[in-house]
Amino acid sequence: MPVFHTKTIESILEPVAQQVSKLVILHEEAEDGNAMPDLARPVMAVKLAVDNLVKVGYDTINSSEDQILKQDMPPALNRVEEASILLLQASDMLRVDPYSAPARKKLIEGSRGILQGTSALLLAFDESEVRKIIRVCKNVLEYLAITEVVDKMEDLVTYVKNLSPVLTRMTKEVDSREKELTHQVHREMLIRSLEQVKNLTPVLISGIKIYITATQSGMGVSDAQTNRDFVVKKMSDEIHEMIRVLQLTTYDEEEWDADDLIVMKKAQSAIEQKMKQAQDWLADPAALVGSAGDKSLKQILEDARKIADRCTDHIDRDRILKAVSNIESMADALSELRQQGKGSSPQAMSLARELQSKMKELEQMTHAGIMNTERSGIRKPAPTVEGKVDQAQRWLGNPEIDDKGLGEQATRMVVADGRRVANTCTGPRRSELLRLCDETEILTNQLSDLIRKGQGNSPQAKAVARHLSEKLHALKAKIQDALVSQVAEDFVDISTPLKHLTEASLTPLGTPGREGNFNEKARNFEAHATKLADTASLVATAGGCRNKKTVEEIFKSSNQITDLTPQVITAARILFSNPNNAAASEHFELLKKQWTDNMERLRALVDEAVETPSLIKAQEEAILRDTERVEEGIRTVDPPKIVTNASSIARRANRVLQVAQQEAENSEDHVFVERVNEASENLKATITPMVQHAKVLSMNPQDAVAANNWRKANQALINSVGQVRQAVMVYPEPLPEMFPPPPPDMSELHISDQYDAPPRPPAPSLVPSQEFSKIFLHGSPTVSSVYSPGASPSSPITYDSPNSSIRFYPSQARPKTVKEPSPRRFVTAEASLRGDLRQQPSYSVPSYVPPPPVPPPPQELYSNFRAAPPRPPPPSDTTPPRPPPPETDDEDEIAFPIPQENQPIMMAAHALHMETKQWSSKDNEIIQAAKRMALLMAKLSQLVRGDGGTKKDLIATAKAIAESSEEVTKLAKKLAAECTDKKMRLNLLQVCERIPTIGTQLKILSTVKATMLGAQEPIPSPDGSEIACGSEEDQEATEMLVGNAQNLMQAVKETVRAAEAASIKIRVDSGYTIRWLRKRPWYT
Repeated sequence: MPVFHTKTIESILEPVAQQVSKLVILHEEAEDGNAMPDLARPVMAVKLAVDNLVKVGYDTINSSEDQILKQDMPPALNRVEEASILLLQASDMLRVDPYSAPARKKLIEGSRGILQGTSALLLAFDESEVRKIIRVCKNVLEYLAITEVVDKMEDLVTYVKNLSPVLTRMTKEVDSREKELTHQVHREMLIRSLEQVKNLTPVLISGIKIYITATQSGMGVSDAQTNRDFVVKKMSDEIHEMIRVLQLTTYDEEEWDADDLIVMKKAQSAIEQKMKQAQDWLADPAALVGSAGDKSLKQILEDARKIADRCTDHIDRDRILKAVSNIESMADALSELRQQGKGSSPQAMSLARELQSKMKELEQMTHAGIMNTERSGIRKPAPTVEGKVDQAQRWLGNPEIDDKGLGEQATRMVVADGRRVANTCTGPRRSELLRLCDETEILTNQLSDLIRKGQGNSPQAKAVARHLSEKLHALKAKIQDALVSQVAEDFVDISTPLKHLTEASLTPLGTPGREGNFNEKARNFEAHATKLADTASLVATAGGCRNKKTVEEIFKSSNQITDLTPQVITAARILFSNPNNAAASEHFELLKKQWTDNMERLRALVDEAVETPSLIKAQEEAILRDTERVEEGIRTVDPPKIVTNASSIARRANRVLQVAQQEAENSEDHVFVERVNEASENLKATITPMVQHAKVLSMNPQDAVAANNWRKANQALINSVGQVRQAVMVYPEPLPEMFPPPPPDMSELHISDQYDAPPRPPAPSLVPSQEFSKIFLHGSPTVSSVYSPGASPSSPITYDSPNSSIRFYPSQARPKTVKEPSPRRFVTAEASLRGDLRQQPSYSVPSYVPPPPVPPPPQELYSNFRAAPPRPPPPSDTTPPRPPPPETDDEDEIAFPIPQENQPIMMAAHALHMETKQWSSKDNEIIQAAKRMALLMAKLSQLVRGDGGTKKDLIATAKAIAESSEEVTKLAKKLAAECTDKKMRLNLLQVCERIPTIGTQLKILSTVKATMLGAQEPIPSPDGSEIACGSEEDQEATEMLVGNAQNLMQAVKETVRAAEAASIKIRVDSGYTIRWLRKRPWYT
């Protein structure tokens, strides 16, 4: 089957597929009774090209030493040759009889053979090239394996001299391969692993050097060996990962590194890579316990446990765990015998042979477990709360549809994540979070009970589902709010514990309490690093970040911090034992730099994953709490408390400065950058005075003048933090909603004839209605017009919703005039903006022109109340005028087919449909194109299933989808070019650039599928799924088509989300307009 993992393969197959699609269409037209044209010239051109291809193929085979290539390429060459002969025969037969059915059959079979044979040929050659790169990678692994025998400086010099050229060659080969790949994710994996190897290489050399010096001095040998072995293992793991990625040919857009199946496949790859080393250790009676082979065996058992824990079939899980337990016991017995010098005894030799057999069986068991898990098709909840809530919403939207328990499981896992976050909180926030978790769980139980009773479609179930959906969104928002506060608290200072550890490790020998001080600082550093890594992982899981790349980078960086922290402590302990050793100091500094670089990167990623204004607001609230503690220190005359909390205020202010600087560096909006920089400078100027006044105050907390001076300086700092928060906001913070006063108490009122009625109050002022009547004649006012006098009342990007009028506005936006809004938006805007406008006297309202007076009613109608009212006029023949069209589009009101579990292409199309359905297509070309793609993909699903249509329709639909893919990409790139946020722009470009490649692949795969439709007798699948043909080749083609369609729909969905996010920050002078009008969600 065609694969498209390299640019070369794709560039060769696409023109071949285009020619084959033309032949397929000609074949189908001939079946309708049309005569076939003369194909002699094009077929002869194909024959010449095939002859040349075959010649080059055989030359490659003869010059290659790759035995696998010599085995795989000839069948592909034979198939291409046979296919070209079939085409030639078909051409000759059609020249004699243009209506010949056997000729048409040969034509279609030859077309299919040319396409698939060419694909197989290219794949065989490409796999040979990959094996060459893998051999280079394995050469590096062999050098890493012998580090344990390097125990002299002379050996180290030789080792480095031999390792350097091999590493350089591997880097060059992998770098070249990375540029050739079409899958962006695979490229990023290779780049990341290669970068890690580069960064760890100097640490490896330093680790070997410190091991040699420790061995010679006899101090800290165990710690030095631990450091060296850690670096060797990390480098080996990264190279194994590169080898695994190099062999990948497909990619699932929805897969995460944290997905069970991905973790299992990585573990299986590691088992296969380490198996030879473990087997060699078992076969060598003199092998040392604790050597590389022994460690490989232990790592294999650990990876096997990972696979067992994720198996969906409990039988597979139990078999693997039992085998691991047996092997572990036997390996411990063998190690004990070898340590006693009995490695060559009959007992040890028998044990080793049995272990070798058991290890091979374990490898087969883990492979079978992965295959069974993959075939089961059981979907698991997403790795993030955002993804789990999406899965839960799909369940709640149709609770009567059986989703195999996925939605309910996702909901319960959101509750579990909420409780996990609550455990890190205190006070009212913790109570509120736990309350929401309990309420969500109760509603989940109620809905689950109703579904179990067969009442999933009842009004009661739908009401519970709506209520549960609201609770889920509230819980998600509360989790994110709690995590922002946690980030503000934990990441305010990342370096101090490491500085304290460094100072403790450099304490001179003989200093009293030296050992205890070092151990305390090491514990503090470890606890600090663990807390930061845990908080970062929580942010990735539950922080609400929709950028998949950012989330996965947080997971990886936090894992690296977890791995590096004990090694930093070990290196510090080596330096502690040898404070005057230059090699120990150099090694510690290298590991410190690794840790610091990773931690700074982790902090930057966490800052990117949370909303900047929310983070600054959390710091602002923390500064107010610290201020209260300083005040308490003043009242209780406690100088240490004053100093501690004033220092905390300064650190938090500096953290705000750092976040603001990141925002300024990330923006290309000069007005925004100037505003942020000005606010930052103001804040920077307030920190030093506050600290100085705090120092004076701490010397005499009872000095009222010093206290007042500190309060003034601190208030200036607090005000400046608030100004920075306002500066980084893309749209002004909404003012508090003004509710009308409560109604009077009616209980005391009664009817009485004793008093006359009070005089009628004066008519209410017309100012508000005048104000709004003019505003709504010109469209809803923008936030900039509300908040800044004289600002333009129009905006390039309109965000509107039935519930909240305007969501986002670029600051200072001045584009073309916005069209007049619909009456529904009038009400919405008035309701939401009334409070804002009342508080903004500077908002200029156009002069009010009163309406003409209402004419008096005809007196004759009221002269006699008993008279019957006049008859209405008779109906006229003319129909009344149609009402004006609604503001929002209605093209998505077309009944979209409800997909079944056995319709994967339809399900992918439906997922994109549901994503775009929440937005209006009006003035939004991206949404229009995405909605068209969803409908086209639904049509493709029906064509692939054989529900009507022809091969020509299949090819035409795939071509239309590919063209729509190009259009979505073009529109997304146009939007990205106007986005002033560098990270948002990069993210949008990265997600949209995948779309054309996947669209092209879909076109080729549809052509392959079209050549097979009707070629074999269809065998209806038991579940009615797309895979409904008896041919194994046809089934494989359909599976690839399904995976490609799912990838395309997912890529477009991510592009829509990234485009909506990037639309917040548009160049104000570009003239580019796009509107994001959100419709009312189903659960409101």
